[in-house]
Amino acid sequence: MSDSPGRISLWMVDVFAAIADERSISAAARRLGASVSAVSQQLTNLESILAVRLVDRSARPLSLTPAGMIFLRRASNILDEAALARAELAGGDLSQMARFRLGMIEDFDADVTPRLLTEMADALSACRFLLETGPSHRLFQLLEDRALDLIVAADMDAATDWMEVHPLMTEPFVAALPAGYGGSGPVGLSDLTDLPLIQYTQRHHMGRQIAAHLARHNLALAHRFEMDSYHAILSLVAQGTGWAILTPLGFLRAHRFAAQVRICPLPLAPLSRRIDLYARRGVLAQVPGETAARLRNIVDQMIVAPAVADHPWLAADLRVLRPERQVP
Repeated sequence: MSDSPGRISLWMVDVFAAIADERSISAAARRLGASVSAVSQQLTNLESILAVRLVDRSARPLSLTPAGMIFLRRASNILDEAALARAELAGGDLSQMARFRLGMIEDFDADVTPRLLTEMADALSACRFLLETGPSHRLFQLLEDRALDLIVAADMDAATDWMEVHPLMTEPFVAALPAGYGGSGPVGLSDLTDLPLIQYTQRHHMGRQIAAHLARHNLALAHRFEMDSYHAILSLVAQGTGWAILTPLGFLRAHRFAAQVRICPLPLAPLSRRIDLYARRGVLAQVPGETAARLRNIVDQMIVAPAVADHPWLAADLRVLRPERQVP
C-alpha cells in the first residue's frame, strides 16, 4: 500500500535516519533490508511532503542540508518515541516485539550468541532478528546511530547518560603459552625471555588496553606479530612461535588449540575487563534487563562454569556480575 499524499509515515522517517547515519542510500537500503530504489523513493516522498531538500545527493558521501540537520533531531525523537510506544504496548511481553536488532561482541559469536537467539526465538515467536557481530567500538557506534537496539560489548568507558548499562561478566587477562612450556605452574616474565609476544591488534580496544597496561609497568616486550584473530594468535602459540596475552573468552573461542596451548595467570600485575549490555535508556522498557538476565545464565553455564572446572585458579576473577538486590 502506498503512502497517502501529504502524510509523513514512520517508514519515511526511519529511511531518512538510516540515510543520515550511513551517508549512503545503498548502505541504508542494506541496513533496512529494502531495495535501493524503494529507499530513494521514500526520501523523495519525504522531501516532497516537507517541501525542502534534506539530503545533498551530489555530495560523496551524501551530506545533510541545513534543513536535513534540523529534521534529523526531530526524526531521532520520533523513532525513540515509536520504539518506546512499542515496548509499552507490549507491556513487558517480549512475544509482542516485531523486530530485535542485536549487536554482539565477537567473543560470544560461537557459543553464547546462538544459544541466546535460540532462547529468544521461542519467547519472541513473531519477531524478526537482525544480528551484528563485531568489535566493541563498532557496536557502540551502531547503537549511537540507532542502527541497533542493544549491544553486548566490552566496557570502554564509553557509556553516556542516554545509555542504560547492565553488567554481565568480568574476566582476567591471562598468558597463553605453548603446552609444556615452563612446566605446569605459573610463569614469570623472566621465564619468557626466549619467547616473543604475539600481540593482539591495537586497532581494537582490547589491544590498546593490553598495550596501555604494559606501558604503565614500563614493559616494552619484543613482538613480531600483531593480529586481530584469536585463532591465528593461538595457532602461532601452539607452534611455539611465541606467547600471548588474551582473556579466557579468547582462549575458549579458539578451543581447538586447547591441547597445544595452556593458560596461566598473567606474569605481571593483574588486568581484567568487563562485558556489559547497553541500550538506549528507557526505550525498550524491560527488554534490556530481561535480556541481560538471560545472558547471565547462559554465560554462567557455557563460559564460567566449564572454564573454572578446567582452571580452578580462574574462580576469583572470572565470574558473572549479577545486579545487587534492592533492600525493601
